[in-house]
Amino acid sequence: MVTDNTPRTSHAVTANRWDILGGLWPKPLPVVSVVIAHFEQQSQLDRTLLALERQTYPNDFLDMIVVDDGSRAAPSVPAKVRLIRQEDRGFRLAAARNAGARAARGSILCFLDADTTPEPDYVRELTRLPSLAADAVTVGMRRHADLSATSADGRIELIAPNHELPAPAWLTREYERSSDLLEVDHRSYRFLIGAVLACSRDFFAETGGFDESFTEYGGEDWEWGYRAWLAGAVFAHVRNAVAWHDGPEWSERTDADASRQRRKNAETLKLTQFIPARGSAGRGVRPPTADLLVEIQSSTSSAALFICVDSVLESLPHAVVVVPGNCLDSHFNDPRVVRRADAGERPLVRATVAFPRAVRVDPEVFRREVERVASGSGDAADVVVRDSSGSILCEIRSVRARRRSARWQRDGLFPTVEVVADWVIALDQEPDLEAYLGGWS
Repeated sequence: MVTDNTPRTSHAVTANRWDILGGLWPKPLPVVSVVIAHFEQQSQLDRTLLALERQTYPNDFLDMIVVDDGSRAAPSVPAKVRLIRQEDRGFRLAAARNAGARAARGSILCFLDADTTPEPDYVRELTRLPSLAADAVTVGMRRHADLSATSADGRIELIAPNHELPAPAWLTREYERSSDLLEVDHRSYRFLIGAVLACSRDFFAETGGFDESFTEYGGEDWEWGYRAWLAGAVFAHVRNAVAWHDGPEWSERTDADASRQRRKNAETLKLTQFIPARGSAGRGVRPPTADLLVEIQSSTSSAALFICVDSVLESLPHAVVVVPGNCLDSHFNDPRVVRRADAGERPLVRATVAFPRAVRVDPEVFRREVERVASGSGDAADVVVRDSSGSILCEIRSVRARRRSARWQRDGLFPTVEVVADWVIALDQEPDLEAYLGGWS
């Protein structure tokens, strides 16, 4: 099988409206590379590979890759399945999935774990959207069953329902609340599951793949999902793409509660170092990288600049504020305030804010407006704030929207809102700094 580079029509989706592609199917069908992570799970792998042979997706368009994460003995796989092995250096699921993606010949990647067995329509249903929209990321319906006493060659769609275990109630609720991720925000990465995930090979490569510093169970799929979100991904939950995990959901496992909670806390703590967004990072503890980037392009005086910076950081304490190069002096002994030349790349920023000149913002209203854009859940990806004369006071822009538009070289994929507001006040005259600090102005 040669690498699939066949040109196909791809669709740019507005906002997260994957529903506009309802009823469409890719023509011609792409080759799908199914990347299966494995460690000491031969019987479960046998069941999953057999289920892949029974897919309704044409078998000639499946490129199956098993990546073994250091098992003592190489797993046995059919001749048409490629096997990649990596040495045993502990839990390296992220590295295993990346290795499979690098070896993929298909234009669509479909990630599975050896203990997660797909029903017959799984590949067809899960890969439809990524085949139509190159930046779509889909997650299947993972169900749970105790398959330990069942035959590996039985039909999973018939056997598993008789041995079903409880699904995670919180995840079921979120899929229902969000209409299968039609309604999303910057924390919707939490609803992606690496064991039932699909995306295009090109989009996966653009994001840089999974972070291989994740060497304990959990978190690598959420971290990648957050970067995918920032890159403009369209998230969708495909409930018709059913795969069965052999064993209970994490919260239902029999480990002692305290031990299980410690492991979950360790995962959450690690993610605070990678996801600086509100609701994922510390409330008071600053994350190692900026969540928001604010630029003040000019100022009439040091006092005006100080008030602008101060009111912004009161509202957005995790932001980095860029000031004109000649204005950074001893008044700003704060690592969050930098010159443009020192701002560097901020790859995890959700939104940028630009002030053409120094202003004073109402901290509460400003925070709300920035979060409306940055979260991705509001009615606008960009907000342009003007004064009563029509002059621009502030521009708030979504990084996710900008990256999606750049990929498709199209404007209008996300809405822009223009408002006249009194919560941004231009500081064109010399302000009374003492009154500002004292609270009587």
